[in-house]
This record gives sequence, structure tokens and C-alpha cells, in this order.
Amino acid sequence: MGVELQLEAADGHTFAAYRAEATGTPRGAIVVVQEIFGVNSHIKRVTDGFAADGYLAIAPAMFDRIERGVDLGYTPGAIAKGRELKVQITSEMMTRDVEAAIGAVATAGKVGIVGYCWGGFVTWMCSAHVNGLACAVPYYGGGILENIDIKPRVPVMLHFGEHDTMLPVTKVRELAAKHPPAQVHIYDADHGFNCDERGSYDAAASKLARERTLAFFRQHVG
Repeated sequence: MGVELQLEAADGHTFAAYRAEATGTPRGAIVVVQEIFGVNSHIKRVTDGFAADGYLAIAPAMFDRIERGVDLGYTPGAIAKGRELKVQITSEMMTRDVEAAIGAVATAGKVGIVGYCWGGFVTWMCSAHVNGLACAVPYYGGGILENIDIKPRVPVMLHFGEHDTMLPVTKVRELAAKHPPAQVHIYDADHGFNCDERGSYDAAASKLARERTLAFFRQHVG
């Protein structure tokens, strides 16, 4: 189980984060970037999972700049609320908060970043614009395919679902062709396949993506 703490971004903004400690000496650190549903029970479990795998893990509350304590479910109303919040977060807000999260865990060693849904987009953008990262793993990030021209400065592994209508697989293949160094994996699954609280959860795809992600972190973080 992790703990909640407060971080401070370079512009003075203070915000919450959920931090989970590794048992023993950490291999390094992982920043976990939320979906549009906030740092909810699922994201906390994901963060705990990376801690169990040997990393100091932290999930910054990226919506605290707009509304503090966001913890949403997966109803249509919650999805609408989450979308309403995410459009108010600028690129500058994203990068500053991720940078603060990196700074909070950098004592553990190298730092990787992973993000899901909107957090996948944040992770993709941070791969090109944030210092202090060793690698980045975006999962099905809405907005990635509209930003395929960025130039990641760290190794990147991306996960997508073949049946994700929001992220057409033809465009995903264009992304892969444009970024040959990136590892792009496409699963027989839908959007949000990693979240076991959503109807689109796919256990097989989630397991394989996690195994690949952990191997990637072992290679680039520790």
C-alpha cells in the first residue's frame, strides 16, 4: 500500500501524488500517469504493482490544477467529466507536474514513465519534452496519433488495441513506420484493455503488455 504526499511544481503549484515504495533497494523509479479518471483505485493498484516489481512508483494527481481529489468511476457521466477536465490541462501544466514527480523519486536511480489513456498521451509528449527520463511506455493514448511528428529523446514502447475506434490501427501503423526505433505493439483488444474495472478489459492483452513493459523497464531503468 502506498501513501499520499504533496509535490510542488516549478511554478509553485502544489498537488497530490500517490507513492508506493519497493521492498528493499529499488531498481529505479516509475512515474505512473493517470487516465481521465484521476488517481483512482485502479491507478493506485497499478502503482502498487510496479512497487511490488521492485520500483519506487509514483502517480501524480494531474488534474489537481483544475479540481483537487478527482477520483472517478467509468460511467458515461464520469467519462464526460474526465474529458471535460483533461482539455483544461495544457502541455506546460503536464510537463511541470511530471517533472516534479520525476524529481520526487529520482533518488531511487533511473526513472521511467508509463501512462494509460490520456496518461498515454502525456507520456508520449514527455518522451520528447521532459528531462530526467530513461524511457517511456504509453498505452493507447488519445492524442498520440495527432502528434506523431514529435521526436522522443528516450526509448519508447507503445501499446494499442486493434479494435480501438478512437485510435485507428492504420494510423498506429503510420506511427510505427515514422518512428522505427520505437517498439509498437498492437493487441487483439479494444481501448482501455489494461483496466480491469472497465468493460473493455482484456486479461490476455493486459498480461502480455505488462510483461513487455516490465522487460522494457528492466532494460532501461534497472
